[in-house]
Amino acid sequence: MEFLIIIAVALLAVGLFRYFRQKNSLKTLTEDQFRQGYRKAQLIDVREPNEFDKGHILGARNIPLTQMKQRLIELRKDKPVYLYCQGSSRSARAAQLLHKKGYEDINQLKGGFKKWTGKVKSK
Repeated sequence: MEFLIIIAVALLAVGLFRYFRQKNSLKTLTEDQFRQGYRKAQLIDVREPNEFDKGHILGARNIPLTQMKQRLIELRKDKPVYLYCQGSSRSARAAQLLHKKGYEDINQLKGGFKKWTGKVKSK
């Protein structure tokens, strides 16, 4: 029984640590806040190419989370990065990776592309 309590406390501690680390490295923006800044930033869609082709925010570049490590050279550290995915889990993971690599101004769209009501482009 004590062993299970220790494991539960450890898991809770790890979860809290991840939450606060992410909160310090990533700003989650409402759609209005996102709109105000994304044109002056690097707008990155971290979904897979087939999702991107079906529809994406006008002006976005597709750098899937699965390719992010290999394509970091395409992103500048001196400009804000605006990320989005379908929901918000992949953009949060991309933000963690970018933060570890020294990027500082990292933002994500709250609710992801599925909540976006602005202009959309599809191939």
